[in-house]
Amino acid sequence: MNPYSLLPRPRQEIFELCGRKYMHTDKTNAMRALDRAKTKYTAHTFLPDGRTLSPEEAPSGVEAAAMLGIPAERVFKTLVTAGKSLAHYVFVIPVAEELDLKKAARAVGEKSVEMVKSRELLPLTGYVHGGCSPLGMKKQFVTVIDESVLSLPTFLFSAGRIGVQIETSPEGLARALRYTTADLVKDR
Repeated sequence: MNPYSLLPRPRQEIFELCGRKYMHTDKTNAMRALDRAKTKYTAHTFLPDGRTLSPEEAPSGVEAAAMLGIPAERVFKTLVTAGKSLAHYVFVIPVAEELDLKKAARAVGEKSVEMVKSRELLPLTGYVHGGCSPLGMKKQFVTVIDESVLSLPTFLFSAGRIGVQIETSPEGLARALRYTTADLVKDR
């Protein structure tokens, strides 16, 4: 038995429009972007149906991976930074790792980058801390994913809502999002 089959699925409702029945799923902008790109993905949630969390209540990425029963190496977090030039960049790294700001700056050709403050995240991206996805942001920023993703058949990242993750392949994500890969994490 697949352990992932026990996880709750996004809520589905049937609604009628102009005499035809349609199924509506609580999709996020990230899911819609993957749908437009005709990319296969699986939505995973670790919250009971109907439960929501504030950014302050959101579990860490490592805790979310444990709640999903998925190794932390396969679950990635989305980090938004600002460069010395004031341009913004998105970095996606494994949840158990820490972004090396010098490596990140080199990857995007900046002298330096720094993390965007949590209060700036929503107006900039449309997402809150703990539910930030590299897909479906208000504006598409240069995106770099840690090179470790290339060794994985599939990986997970935020669906753009706290408690919901998307699983897809690196190739599948490339159909919906232009990104590059680089070594981004601090050496241990």
